[in-house]
Amino acid sequence: MIAGAGERHPSTPLARLLAMAYRQLIDDLHARLAAQGWEDVRRPYGFVLLALREREATTTELAALLEVSKQAVSKLLDGMEAGGYVRRTADADDARVKVVVLADGGRRLLAAVEGVYADLEGEWTEVIGAPAVEQIRAGLATVLRGRHGGTLPPVRPTA
Repeated sequence: MIAGAGERHPSTPLARLLAMAYRQLIDDLHARLAAQGWEDVRRPYGFVLLALREREATTTELAALLEVSKQAVSKLLDGMEAGGYVRRTADADDARVKVVVLADGGRRLLAAVEGVYADLEGEWTEVIGAPAVEQIRAGLATVLRGRHGGTLPPVRPTA
């Protein structure tokens, strides 16, 4: 049991607690991925992979999501492509436009991430119980959907 797990801290702002929890989850995720052999994975990779999970995207779209320049995204994609996580191809309608798609390595990495997240949620369940974890998930999903027209917003880095 984690020390202080049953303590109440009503004066701690929710935003601060969410930021600390997010940081802990991401730090633990990357440590566990590295232990599994995913040593070349940089933190921004996750945002790109999640964006590409459902559909291909252009470099311009990824730059807008990450709120960085197209040059910065191109450099990031160079590393991701070298690692086998993404592929860049010319757009079918405009050869000047580069389309980015998930490669097999990206799909395998996303599966590894989901496995680590399941383990981390299991650890939260051990501390606060499954009903509390599900209540947190449901509450956050409800708030986010309420603010974004009924859908969950894209995951993007903090500024």
